[in-house]
Amino acid sequence: MWLQREISLKPRARGFHLITRELLQQLPELQKIEVGLMHLLIQHTSASLTLNENADPTVRSDFENYFSRAVPENEPWYQHCDEGPDDLPAHIKSSLLGASLTLPIGQGALRLGTWQGIYLCEHRNRGGSRRVVVTLQGETS
Repeated sequence: MWLQREISLKPRARGFHLITRELLQQLPELQKIEVGLMHLLIQHTSASLTLNENADPTVRSDFENYFSRAVPENEPWYQHCDEGPDDLPAHIKSSLLGASLTLPIGQGALRLGTWQGIYLCEHRNRGGSRRVVVTLQGETS
């Protein structure tokens, strides 16, 4: 079985946000896959996806604090600044974290670790709704 769907995520503030449930609610077909893969691609250059801690919210705020210090705004050598001081840093952060994830599916569910969740990493102050292309492939029951 192959399935591809574009999912629109609700707008979020700058930061790191768990989106596992929001994605899975829009993918009921995943429950029919015995073994397979889910590939996610965010269609933006100023947001990213990553997999990490899904329980303690301080991890998400620590991530935001780290990336804000590692890639600061308003550096004098930035040339790409027409869309605001958060734009180029958002592109850099997106490249560092990545635009896609490939995750295993087994027995109708994602095979994530106990404390793993899918993050939308919103790097703009006002990024708006984000689109993710989801591709499911696998053997169905």
